Amino acid sequence: MEKEVIMLQIQDALVSLDLAEQFFCCDLDACLGACCIEGDAGAPITQDEQKKIEEILPVVADELLPRAREAVENEGVAYIDEEGDLVTTIIDGRNCAFTCYGKDGMCLCALERAYREGRTSWKKPASCALYPLRLTEYPTFTAVNYHRWKICRPAEILGRKKGIRLYQFLKQPLIDRFGQEWYDELVLACETYLEQDAVNR
Repeated sequence: MEKEVIMLQIQDALVSLDLAEQFFCCDLDACLGACCIEGDAGAPITQDEQKKIEEILPVVADELLPRAREAVENEGVAYIDEEGDLVTTIIDGRNCAFTCYGKDGMCLCALERAYREGRTSWKKPASCALYPLRLTEYPTFTAVNYHRWKICRPAEILGRKKGIRLYQFLKQPLIDRFGQEWYDELVLACETYLEQDAVNR
């Protein structure tokens, strides 16, 4: 018998209970930003985000790896993957072309670094800011789900240690995507669910 899938409905979005139940806090010292270089496709982006990246490209081009710079020049900043999604260009079959590296070997996003240094006004694709959440758009609603990946196990451990749940860790990206009112409703729904779950145990 299959386990019943329960979702929280927040306005026009169906949200996985993982956002309430799962502890999460990125531990870059442990993973070194592996989500930027693991996987078989680039980061999902919108056409508007593709245009943003194209506008920013002259600012960050010199910071990209030589192979990445060549790939972007020859193939563009994005492509359509096997599932029909628009995603950022990758190199070596996995590395996001916009990954650069710190002195400690940690993966950094060239787009985000330029933003943090005040050289651009746009941070990075929403799918990157919201990770490990994945959004799927349907005609009448948006599905918000937690993408479990073994490389994020250190983040789950650190999140539990600090008592930070997924919906709390991603507060600002969720507000940026859905708005403050939506996020406030999510918080209330998560807190109510957790309180009821504690009582029922």
